[in-house]
Amino acid sequence: MLGGCGPAPAPLAPYPDASALPGADVERGRQWVAQAGCAACHSVPGVRSARAQVGPPLHDLHRRVYLGGVLPNTPENLVRWLADPRAHDAATAMPAVGLTPQQARDIAAYLLAQP
Repeated sequence: MLGGCGPAPAPLAPYPDASALPGADVERGRQWVAQAGCAACHSVPGVRSARAQVGPPLHDLHRRVYLGGVLPNTPENLVRWLADPRAHDAATAMPAVGLTPQQARDIAAYLLAQP
């Protein structure tokens, strides 16, 4: 047994998906992804010319355990991260781009709807 190890982590919840964000609009989210400039740093499914490699690719986002390496991956945490990433990790390279809460919600729904 290893000393200093804590209790076992809680089991993971099922993959989050867009249906967990009532009031969010997946199509509007796709439009906001393009307008917010996400493709400048990320490869984004469904967005042409979004092949950047600075930030992590945004496909399979629903399968990740953590967002930005710091927040458990839940739909609401994704909205929080998109709205103000530096509030959760001051050292992140991801900038706050001035999204409204609804824009962040729509983008989260779009990203969670991607394969």
